[in-house]
Amino acid sequence: MIPVETFAGRRVAVFGLGGSGMVTAEALRAGGAEAIVADDNAAAMDRARAAGLSTTPFEELDWRSLSALVLSPGVPLTHPKPHWSVDLAIGHGVPVIGDVELFARERRARCPEAPFVAITGTNGKSTTTALIAHLLRHAGRDVEMGGNIGRAVLSLDPPQPGRHYVVECSSFQIDLAPSLDPTVGIHLNLSEDHLDRHGTMANYAAIKERLVAGAKTAVVGVDDPLSTAIADRIEQAGTRVVRISNRRPLPHGFYYEAGHVVEAATASATVVGDLGGISSLRGAHNGQNAAAAIAAVRALGLDARTIMAGLKTFPGLPHRMELIGRLGRTLFVNDSKATNADSTAQALASFDRIYWIVGGKPKTGGITSLEGFFPRLAKAYLIGVSTEEFAATLEGRVPFERSGTIAAALGQATRDAAADGAAEPVVLLSPACASYDQFRNFEERGDHFRSLVRDIPGLVGRGER
Repeated sequence: MIPVETFAGRRVAVFGLGGSGMVTAEALRAGGAEAIVADDNAAAMDRARAAGLSTTPFEELDWRSLSALVLSPGVPLTHPKPHWSVDLAIGHGVPVIGDVELFARERRARCPEAPFVAITGTNGKSTTTALIAHLLRHAGRDVEMGGNIGRAVLSLDPPQPGRHYVVECSSFQIDLAPSLDPTVGIHLNLSEDHLDRHGTMANYAAIKERLVAGAKTAVVGVDDPLSTAIADRIEQAGTRVVRISNRRPLPHGFYYEAGHVVEAATASATVVGDLGGISSLRGAHNGQNAAAAIAAVRALGLDARTIMAGLKTFPGLPHRMELIGRLGRTLFVNDSKATNADSTAQALASFDRIYWIVGGKPKTGGITSLEGFFPRLAKAYLIGVSTEEFAATLEGRVPFERSGTIAAALGQATRDAAADGAAEPVVLLSPACASYDQFRNFEERGDHFRSLVRDIPGLVGRGER
């Protein structure tokens, strides 16, 4: 744990007692602050009392005595409307911040030279985060990884010289971290997402921009117009910018081409990453993730040979193009993390003959943006509340069944793929939807799919022959 000593002797309100909220309260207390906690969930409040935390009702507090409200990133800050705790704080002039802001302050106060890599983007940030941490560890560096992936950021070990922090940041976390100042900040891409929490794409993009604008070195994907504009703006403001692309060569920066990551400079272009045969980095979208990760670790001093060796041992992440196994010629891939159409597009672009399990709680636009990939689809299997909407989109263009559940869809897709004469048909769970109609989260959805696949008689693990 990182005790939050920058608030020692002060009173701080904490709202939202999920995983990161409880850690935040404990870290404040360990650093000598008085943390007063609250949550709309009665069971969470009971756990806080059992832990000996102060649970004085927020309405009874003297807000003039508070130094900050630390808000859980899952609690609305602005849209669709501010949470009642936010209204109380703003009404009394109390700053509203998050746990990533507390981490940034502690690092500056304790050990500002400790390398800090922060990663954001609509898609790909978890894989990029995990790959950076893996490459650094493979090179023998001391690495702590957390944030929006795995461990809450304040549960990591305290800053010290040579300790590297690799922190995934959601837009919600960035919005609560006004002084974020990573050594290397990474922004991968932007597409429509989370507008229920940010209101407009302009607001969403502006929040993402904050992470790289405060960085010593900014690594920015330039394959969409909004991200290109971010790179240009912050460079003009004086930030060192390294551009990345998985769609075209760049005169300067890092780009993905034909299975390789290339580092381009004024008079040279050097291959610094070979992704061939690495199943955990399959697909052009992982070319962007790898380019970003390699750009980051190059900025931290790793050489090309060390990077190449590290890439070959990267295990990948669950639920992100996760190869579960093979049955005969058929591959089974778990891409449950694909909760929007843009993310699913990356999976569909990676295979040629697809038996697609799709559906759940749909996002704005549904799957209409995926029409260009329909020729790759042998058949679709519709699950969840999006079934009729997606059926209307696919009607007359892609064969489909109304499967209802993942179990039914998997059985139908396995049957159909076994009868396919293609060299390598793929049964792909890539829902393009949130999971909340049938599951608590995408992890539970992916775990369910993986368990069902592994029960198929004759399956060979992880695609091995």
